[in-house]
Formats: sequence, C-alpha cells, structure tokens
Amino acid sequence: MEIPRTSIHGEWSSRLAFILAATGSAVGLGNIWRFPYITGENGGGAFVIVYLVCVLAIGVPIMMAEIMLGRRGRQSPMNTMASLAHDEGRSKLWKGLGWWGVLGGFMILSFYSVVAGWTLAYVFRMGSGMFTNATADGVGSIFGQFVSDPERLLAWHTIFMVMTIIVVSRGVKSGLEKAVRYLMPMLFIMLIGMVFYAMNTGYFGNAISYLFEPDFSKLSAEVILTAMGQAFFSLSLGMGAIMIYGSYLPKQTSIGRTTFIVAGMDTLVAILSGLAIFPIVFAYGLQPEQSVGLVFKTLPIAFGQMPGGLLFGTLFFVLLSFAAWTSAISLLEPAVTWLVENHGMNRVMASAWSGLAAWLLGVVALLSLNIWSDHTLFGKNAFDLMEFATTNIMLPLGGLMIALFAGWMMRHESTMDELHIQDRLHLGYRLWQFLVRFIAPLAVLFIFLNVTGVLDWLANIL
Repeated sequence: MEIPRTSIHGEWSSRLAFILAATGSAVGLGNIWRFPYITGENGGGAFVIVYLVCVLAIGVPIMMAEIMLGRRGRQSPMNTMASLAHDEGRSKLWKGLGWWGVLGGFMILSFYSVVAGWTLAYVFRMGSGMFTNATADGVGSIFGQFVSDPERLLAWHTIFMVMTIIVVSRGVKSGLEKAVRYLMPMLFIMLIGMVFYAMNTGYFGNAISYLFEPDFSKLSAEVILTAMGQAFFSLSLGMGAIMIYGSYLPKQTSIGRTTFIVAGMDTLVAILSGLAIFPIVFAYGLQPEQSVGLVFKTLPIAFGQMPGGLLFGTLFFVLLSFAAWTSAISLLEPAVTWLVENHGMNRVMASAWSGLAAWLLGVVALLSLNIWSDHTLFGKNAFDLMEFATTNIMLPLGGLMIALFAGWMMRHESTMDELHIQDRLHLGYRLWQFLVRFIAPLAVLFIFLNVTGVLDWLANIL
C-alpha cells in the first residue's frame, strides 16, 4: 500500500528538469578529463563496450534504486532512510546510510570546490592571453605557482562556494531547476562547439582511433574493474545527491526510462569530451594524461599555440566551470534539506551554514597543498586523504548499501509502486531485481576491494 508523502521543498516542474539536474550532478570534472583517457589507454572501443555493459548492469540499477528511495521518502537522505526503514519494518540503523552518503558528498564538495576554483581562475588566465606561445615549462611553472599561493586559492575557492550557495538558497524551482535549465544546454552547446573546432585540427581521426578502435588484447581483469568503477563513479551515486533529486521527482514520472536517459547523456558528455580534447592534444604532439595535469598543464600549451586558441581555450574552462557548478549544487542540497527539516531554518540560512562548513573544510584541503604540505596522515595530505576516503571507501560502500536496502529490505509492493510495475513477474522488474540484488552489490564490492588495494594484497598472499 502506498504511503503518500510530499516534499516540503517542492518538485521538479517536469521530467526534463530532473533529467537536466541529474545529468548536471553526474557530469563533473573527472567525467570530462578521466573517461577519455582511460578509454584510450585500456582498449578504446573494447573498453567502451565493457563500460556500457557495466553502466547497464551496475550504474543504472543502483541509480534507479537511489531515485526510488528518494521519491519514496520525499525528505533529506537521513530522514528518508529513517522513514523507509520504519515503513518496511527494518532496523533504525539504516538511517546511517543517509548520513554516510551525505557526509561523503559534503567532503567531496569541500575539496571539489578548491579544484573548481582553479577552473574559474583559468577562465581569466586563458582569456588574458597568459598561455599564448607558452612552453611546457612555462605552463607548469604557472600552475605550480598558482597552487602554492594559498591566498589566490582561497579567493577562488570562496567565489565558487558563494556561487553554489546562491543557487541552492533559491530553492528547487527558482534555484536548482532554473540553474540547470540554463547551464546544461549551454554546456552541451559549448562542448559540441569544441568538437567542431577539434575536427579542424587535422587529428580528429587520430582521436577517434584512440577512443574507439577496439583492442581486445588490452582487456584484463584490472581493466574490467576500471570500467566497473568508472560506470559507478560517473553517475554520482552513493553520495545523497541523486537521492535528494529523486525526492523532487513527480510521482507519475517513470524512474526506469528517466534513469536510462540520464546515463546515456552522462556517457555522451564523456565521449564528446574525448573528441574535443584529444585532437587538440595530438595536434601538438602532447601526451594524454589521466590527472588534472591534462587540463591545467597539457591543454593550455596547445590552446596557447593554436589559431583561435584564446577563444576556445577560454570556452573550454567556462565549460568545465559549468560542469563543476552543476555538480556542486547537488552536493550541497542534501545537507541544506536536513537543516530545513530538522532545525527549522529557512533555505537561505541553511545554505549559508552548510556552505560555510564545506568552505572551512575546503580551506584545510587547499592549505594542505602549500603551507601545510608537510603535515600528512598515512602518507597523504588532507586534500589527497579526503579524496581517497570519499571516492575509494565512502561512495562504493554507500552504493553497496543502497543496492542491498532497495533489493532486499524493501517489500515488493513498495518497489513495484515506485517503479510503476503492476505485475511482479514483469520481465523488466525481475531483471532490475536480479541486478540490484546480486550483480550490482558484488560488482561494487569488487570495486571497493580494488580501489582500496585489498585485491592486490590478496593476490600477493595467495
């Protein structure tokens, strides 16, 4: 029997609004620079095939589950899990899943805002002509001096966090929805424009070969684990963002069809990013990189030498800033909703306090890159430690628990009601249940063991 709930925060005005918001949450900085690199390095088209299978078997089922939990609970992730655990007659400890995801997302926002501040700074640096005809040593020196300057990092970190707070403070329809309705179409337009520009470099065919020519000899257990991890992380799962966005989804909207569209758009952005970036990299004889070095060290060299590089380089960093902004607002939203629900704050105050807390934690992260760089724990500075703890431990475990709760703890009647399924023997429903109960949890467990190094440790002792 359906337990009717309504969100006190409002609803998306349409399915399109949710799709744009969820895609904006999923499309981030790592999605744009990491996916193309690991695709080219791990078998091109062969990797893409494995990745798409992983998206369908892992990403889509867990995303459907997270959206479903959000819409069923219609509250912040913490209160949603508490309500659903009560509804389903499960332990109160499941409320911890909401806290776990939101804490992970909150920590990600803190250091993510620091890196997003770099992209904002590089919009102006690129636009001013700072990289025109610059050498590799010159670009590397500029980046090194920038990261070692805590005052500059603090200024850009602050600007980006204020931008995020302003959007979230305006609410679901006036803030989140209005932002993604403008930002996401602009992001796609800029990305397509970058692709057309890259087509004129003379190296577009090289990029297509690098990304899509299948080399099945490169497929290995490690590559498959990499594809599984990318499929999970690229959809922004396990951090409360998709759950809270799901809580604003209208009841009549199909979760299944909507999830497939979001996953498809997220993958499309990753592929278009590769087609925009690598022709430029290859045209100037530069080496692809997996890390932030590709964006802040390699590409500025190319943009500084190519015709029209000033314009398109600036456009590229604007694109990155938009991608970071749409992700950041989804990371701040869960904490804001909890403060509104549990402490009676209005959205402006809740956004300000949540943003301030994330900003302060981000200050710790940025100072660890320069004046606190000698202070480490487990051999990592604060920035690297927060990144490792969230992406390698908190998100996989959060995704695992979401799959287990949706697959095993919720009654068939509850999941069928949210997924708009009338017959328990419905083929699509049975497939989703099989994937979310067995395949996705095992896959995420393997992702967790792989990224934490446990699999390597076991391989060495066996």
